[in-house]
Amino acid sequence: MDALGNVMDKFWAYIISPAILVIFACGFFLFVFGLVEFLWKLNEGGDNKDGKQHMVWGIVGMLIMVSVWGILDLLDNTFGLDYKNPDVGRAQNVQIPVNFGN
Repeated sequence: MDALGNVMDKFWAYIISPAILVIFACGFFLFVFGLVEFLWKLNEGGDNKDGKQHMVWGIVGMLIMVSVWGILDLLDNTFGLDYKNPDVGRAQNVQIPVNFGN
């Protein structure tokens, strides 16, 4: 079970957390792109439909990622997974026998 915990800690640290941040950042940049597109076409007097759509989907993407973060925290607090602060106290008390071929 300890090995599974270590694998899950590394999976969270190197896969899940960065993926959530990257997707959130993509949603943010899509929103900013839509805002710039909206304002640019507002100045030209053109159709603002594409800019509005980009802003809406950027907000939806960010809301989904915030919801995922909230669900993961809810699961962590409910089941006591403590994925953000793994228990390393057990690893400090491990004594490895050393055999020098005697």
